Amino acid sequence: MAADAQPASHMSNASPLALLLNIGHALDHLFLLIFATAVSAIAADFALARWEDLMPYTVGAFVMFGLASMPAGRLGDLWGRRAMMVIFFFGIGASSFLVAATQNAWQMAAALTVLGTFAAIYHPVGIPMLVQNAQRPGLTIGINGLAGNLGIASAALLTGLLVKFFGWRMAFIVPGVISMLCGVLFLMLTPKEAMAPAKRPRTTQPLPRAVMLRIVFVMTATAVTANLIFNFTTNGNGELLRERFRGIVEDPATLGILLAAVYGVGSFAQLIVGRLIDKHPLKRLYLGIACVQVPLFALAAFSDGWALWALAIGFMAFVFGAIPFIDAMIVRYVDDAMRSRVTGLRLAIGLGVSSFAVWLLGPLVKASGFTTLLLAMAAISACTVAFIALLPGEAQTRPVPVPAPAE
Repeated sequence: MAADAQPASHMSNASPLALLLNIGHALDHLFLLIFATAVSAIAADFALARWEDLMPYTVGAFVMFGLASMPAGRLGDLWGRRAMMVIFFFGIGASSFLVAATQNAWQMAAALTVLGTFAAIYHPVGIPMLVQNAQRPGLTIGINGLAGNLGIASAALLTGLLVKFFGWRMAFIVPGVISMLCGVLFLMLTPKEAMAPAKRPRTTQPLPRAVMLRIVFVMTATAVTANLIFNFTTNGNGELLRERFRGIVEDPATLGILLAAVYGVGSFAQLIVGRLIDKHPLKRLYLGIACVQVPLFALAAFSDGWALWALAIGFMAFVFGAIPFIDAMIVRYVDDAMRSRVTGLRLAIGLGVSSFAVWLLGPLVKASGFTTLLLAMAAISACTVAFIALLPGEAQTRPVPVPAPAE
């Protein structure tokens, strides 16, 4: 394919572009969770008595991860998605080196905020770029979600090993080098865009305004609740295992392996859900997955040791399994010419609100413990179920192609 050509009409999940975009998703989530995995070691290095006292300093990263999604999505549609992904790979790599150089909590807060700003680029730009020519968008989103969750698992495993043998700073430096290398490969192997997405002609007619507003409300509300749960779990699971395995397993590297196994096994739920999305109604599938989260979190609240670990695999499978639905709704209901902007808007609201989960995590656990946190997540899952019930049915949202222009 020529360097200045558009991508093929149907992009394979094994193409260089798809592979690099999936690796980018893995890196995006890995970078955001290195801190949560290494927080105990960082707190000790910064002479803080408890890890909970350091958690609020990471809130800037997650606020920007949400708020910066809106301008990133706008630039992706109006300027070009390829250029924004190049900025993503090099920017997040460079900012990870900045984090590794910090010497106190406030420097850490500033550096993590910069990292979160670059991390915001991926979801509103990379996922629309990946699905714009996909034959089976559900499967494509599922594979991409699996890649993102394997990044979460890698954060637990890689960070645990690097912290144990080389210190927490190397846990940021090594992924930073990998991201820089991916940026070089992305420049070399991916085709340039002949036209920005916003300048391309529409392929489907817009849905009725009332139906579209209802869909946007459901997407935004479920993004808030789903991201609250995602942030609480992925940022808190490491310390949850550390507390509930006390006296059973206490080696940081072994706990990292157990946590990686939770994420690794749970991650494959997205692949299964992605395949189901291409064959079954979105609303019915999403309702079922959200409903199962409620009892799993409630049971985990009162469990310890290996029982807690088995339940963690269960609830993370259903947390991860819920992730593809919002992207699938955007692919199904929003024309490609404006997908990055719509994705950026819902991320800015959903992640912007849910980012405070990271700020609340340390103080909430310190004051009330993980039992209260897990019960709160069961209640949030119940809210997700209520929002999904408002989603219009398939008959109201069936896309209508734009008629071909008369010759």
